[in-house]
Amino acid sequence: MTKPILIVGGGPAGLAAAHSLGTVGRPSILIEKEDALGGAPILSGYAKLVPTGEWAKDAIGGMVDRVTGDSNVKVRTGTTVTSFDGTPGNFNVELSNGEKIDAEAAILCSGFTHFDSVNKPEWGFGTYEDVVTTTQVEQMISSGNGVRCPSDGREPKRVAMLLCVGSRDRQIGREWCSKICCTVSSNLAMEIREELPDCHVYIYYMDIRTYGLYETKYYWRSQEEFKVKYIKARIAEVTSDGEKLIVKGEDTLVKRPITIPFDMVVHAIGMDPNVDNPEIASTFGIDLETHGFVGSENKYGAMAATSRPGVFVAGAATGPETIDDSIAQGHAAAMAVLSGMQEPVDKSA
Repeated sequence: MTKPILIVGGGPAGLAAAHSLGTVGRPSILIEKEDALGGAPILSGYAKLVPTGEWAKDAIGGMVDRVTGDSNVKVRTGTTVTSFDGTPGNFNVELSNGEKIDAEAAILCSGFTHFDSVNKPEWGFGTYEDVVTTTQVEQMISSGNGVRCPSDGREPKRVAMLLCVGSRDRQIGREWCSKICCTVSSNLAMEIREELPDCHVYIYYMDIRTYGLYETKYYWRSQEEFKVKYIKARIAEVTSDGEKLIVKGEDTLVKRPITIPFDMVVHAIGMDPNVDNPEIASTFGIDLETHGFVGSENKYGAMAATSRPGVFVAGAATGPETIDDSIAQGHAAAMAVLSGMQEPVDKSA
């Protein structure tokens, strides 16, 4: 009997990998440390996804249903891998629920951790109730309760969105760009304006990185159709005058200080390495890259490979990634496993 493929992480990449393997009749065991599948889009209550505009609960929820309905996939939630030994084609795995399994290979789809804004205290998070994160705004929208100031439940009349919170910031050890924050912020700004037409939304940025085809659909559309205002600035601090939040900084285009009052300030939080990565690396015997994400081998010759043969990786486990690309990488990792486990063809015959 063919041994199953171990998939670690039930987010978009892991769901895609399990589905791909299932479509060709290959068994897999999908391990998820949380009590539900879906990863950040479901567990963190994302609203409308970029770039399709579909609700996360529908788009990713559909992926969950497809996998849980596949007889080739065994799902173990609330479970982690405690031991992983052996060689490609013959790995011995122990799970935290006491289960022991043999696996042919492993695909790590362990995702990321949202940056914790308490690590940027000068920008007001944790001090002022109405300083929130993009994830919290997503939850407000997806809950159906609307965007409201947490302090008193009122509709905000003026909202500031601060980009690169936990990204491109050497002072707090986050040198990388989190890739999707600019686009997500533009999308959320339009959603706020759509719900609250009288609310003025300002986006403070160092650079705008709505890369590729997102430039038109999000950056320009948010300005021209939804009248979102963009300010190129360096933010010094977020304080309060007792009634309003005060964003202080420098407009770097005109080189002058700016101080503007707001009802709500939103941190566009970046993507950190999964906090469990050191433990994952130790358990699976793999290398992490410089910043703490899972290291991947030369993609031109070994798609989805890690430093250990038979262990593959996909999605935001390797670094900041979009949902769409994470799904694509999950499918690619499944293909890499299937091709990597095949017997070599004897070309001399």
